[in-house]
Amino acid sequence: MHSAAGIVSALLIGVVWWDAFETVVLPRTVSRRLRLTRFYFGFVWGGWSWLAARVRPERRRERFLAIFGPLSLVGLAGVWAIGLVAGFAGVHWAGGSRLHPLGPSPLFDDLYMSGTTFFTLGLGDVRPVGTIDRLVTVAEAGTGFGFLATVIAYFPVLYQAFSRREVRLTLLDAWAGSPPAGAEVLRRLAARGEIDRLDAFLKDWEYWCSEVLESHISYPALAYFRSQHQRQSWVAALAAILDLSSLVQVGIDHVPTWQAHVTFAIARHAAADLTQVLRAAPDAKMDRLASGPDELRRQLEAAGLAPARSPEADAHLARLRESYEPFICGLAHELMMPLPPWWHARHRRDNWETNQRRSVDAHL
Repeated sequence: MHSAAGIVSALLIGVVWWDAFETVVLPRTVSRRLRLTRFYFGFVWGGWSWLAARVRPERRRERFLAIFGPLSLVGLAGVWAIGLVAGFAGVHWAGGSRLHPLGPSPLFDDLYMSGTTFFTLGLGDVRPVGTIDRLVTVAEAGTGFGFLATVIAYFPVLYQAFSRREVRLTLLDAWAGSPPAGAEVLRRLAARGEIDRLDAFLKDWEYWCSEVLESHISYPALAYFRSQHQRQSWVAALAAILDLSSLVQVGIDHVPTWQAHVTFAIARHAAADLTQVLRAAPDAKMDRLASGPDELRRQLEAAGLAPARSPEADAHLARLRESYEPFICGLAHELMMPLPPWWHARHRRDNWETNQRRSVDAHL
């Protein structure tokens, strides 16, 4: 029995360390389905999102959802630490609990010894006696030191990636409105006679999509971090860029299409890959353009633009939408991040135009 417990405990230590390595150090996605981190986030997010769906009103629900990302990281570090402490305690117990002094409950003493060693407290009131037990204690002390250093380094990397993502999201507010709408970018540029700036705008967002793809594949926990402003999210921004790129590719007089093509390619790549990483089921049932493209074209024509009008243009737009909308709809449903409209039917104040005190109160 003790031998089996020792093998199981050693396996637990190895599983936890390998999971932490894949999550923190390895800069690529892991396709293996059986992972401690994947199980942890699936289980915890399932319960958290179930509770969030029952919170009213929307502003309170958003505040509740915003807690999950940072809190889940603390919880994940706790799960790793508990697994390692329990694993080393099991190794001590399998070796006969050769500790001095040994109390009436050897297993409790092993857990206590493991915990104080792992967190480098070194109280010395309980100490190992045998040579092997001393080696295990030294190994656990080194493991605990390395674990704490890894976790401490992990959090700043995540928050730096989150900050880079959110900086451009905040800039999108003045370009596309709140929530961001792809057609709104075209309307605002045309209204100011600045449609020539569209290519530079799309190029900046090509890089943003690439950064989101790389960072969220390396650190999927970032997907659960929500924006600081209401009516904004990284999923909504990705949808708006895909919508905008699609409209330009279908055709607008005197508007070049190459930059829209390459921006659409990386944005669609990000949507498809992150759907797989987060295990979000694509949703092909949701129709975000249920009224058809005619009303959308009228909005653009009212701004002085000339979008293509033909059955071929309709078919082209439909093909583009079919290639990405199921993915962004799946992400939106999985993460409880509402998708934006294609255009704003009436004027809505942007986040920067709202009352400052009211905006600050929303974050308290």
